Amino acid sequence: MFLKYFYDKSLAHASYMIGCQRSGEAIVIDPSRSVDQYLDAATAEGLRIVGSAETHIHADFVSGSRELADRVGAKLYLSDEGPADWKYQFAVQHASELLKHGDVFHVGKVRLDVMHTPGHTPESISFVLTDEGGGANVPMGIFTGDFVFVGSIGRPDLLETAAGVVGSAELGARQLFQSVQKFRALPDHLQVWPAHGAGSACGKGLGAIPSSTVGYEKLFNPALQFHDEQKFVDYILADQPETPFYFAVMKRVNKVGPELIRNLPPVDVVVPHELPRVASQHLVIDTTPAAEFSKAHVPGTINVPSATLVQWAGFFVGDAQPVYLLSDPTLFGDNLRGLRSIGIDNVVGNFNADIVRESGLRTESYLSATPQQLRPRIESGEVKLLDVRAATEFHDGHIARAEHRFLGKLLREIKGIDKSKPVVAQCLGGGRSAIATSILQRAGFDVTNMSGGFSAWEAAGLPVTGTQSERH
Repeated sequence: MFLKYFYDKSLAHASYMIGCQRSGEAIVIDPSRSVDQYLDAATAEGLRIVGSAETHIHADFVSGSRELADRVGAKLYLSDEGPADWKYQFAVQHASELLKHGDVFHVGKVRLDVMHTPGHTPESISFVLTDEGGGANVPMGIFTGDFVFVGSIGRPDLLETAAGVVGSAELGARQLFQSVQKFRALPDHLQVWPAHGAGSACGKGLGAIPSSTVGYEKLFNPALQFHDEQKFVDYILADQPETPFYFAVMKRVNKVGPELIRNLPPVDVVVPHELPRVASQHLVIDTTPAAEFSKAHVPGTINVPSATLVQWAGFFVGDAQPVYLLSDPTLFGDNLRGLRSIGIDNVVGNFNADIVRESGLRTESYLSATPQQLRPRIESGEVKLLDVRAATEFHDGHIARAEHRFLGKLLREIKGIDKSKPVVAQCLGGGRSAIATSILQRAGFDVTNMSGGFSAWEAAGLPVTGTQSERH
């Protein structure tokens, strides 16, 4: 048997290729839209990808199953569990097998048993792997998708927070509790291969290591320490990460069927002199580093550096809203693939950052200042302090007089922010607040970015308020 791990750091997404070296066949579990990586790996190992399996309808990235079906004729193995609203509508367009609890399918001598594990989503399934060609003929591991992570468990509130299904969060939490009982019954030696790692919004407190075992998770996973259903429900529904707006779109896209990449229109290269006009009418994301953007940028653009583009673009770009990039030419391809990985297929143009720098277009800058420099202005009320961190971070500790405005919602809620006085944007270390500063400046605010953010404020011994400070 052959098993290969693939990890997309920008999405904290893990996918897997299983191959049977006797038959030369391989299958991919929870593939991303960028399928060349799987095709290249299969070729290198002398394998043919004959199947693609999904643990559930994903909300945080565009699935690559349909892409693999189109490219190499891969058979699709998809859940047939859950209500009618959560069935794969594109399954009929390709060779597919719809799966229910207890079903079994093979890739050569590799056996995969289906276990229905609802809670994160109603149709969620997990795959228990047995290598029947390896001699022992006992289960080796389980692909849990977004059911059980290393050190965490899938959040049950996405149907409510992302798809608007009122009341589904508590129902999902109770289903998840029952699914956990199935997990507890598994042998301790089974390896656990989840679909996400640290940084994913599909759960809270995910571990950074790629895999675990059932036995270890039983002992140390916080969510698996609750044996009372109500206490489990209360725990799992509390303090979940903010839901990116694009999650609702992804649920629909992955249910209906993603557009094939070969059908997407090309992205035009736009001449620099068009940038001011385009920026006044559309969203233009400048992906250059924040330090460079702060010194000189074309008015009307917002700054989301390439390193964090996928993390934040899903909050800022609306469904079918035309969007333009301003990219270093060497990074444009990666930026475009990243956006398409979360379903942002409406990138209509790109401005070459090198040419824009030499174009002579009017530019502006923004100021940054240290906590010590800003403290008197904040405490006197001369400026409004906007803390753009997550709600849980703000609750744990914040600067007095700070107004919480989560970065992901800032662009949509900016009309509700008072413009009567200058503002200061602040996060934990200065990165998120730099993005916020660009958004605020675009909207006409007199804004300053706090260098070093809350960490620098605390390091300077300046006063904070919140639950963590109360514990010290």
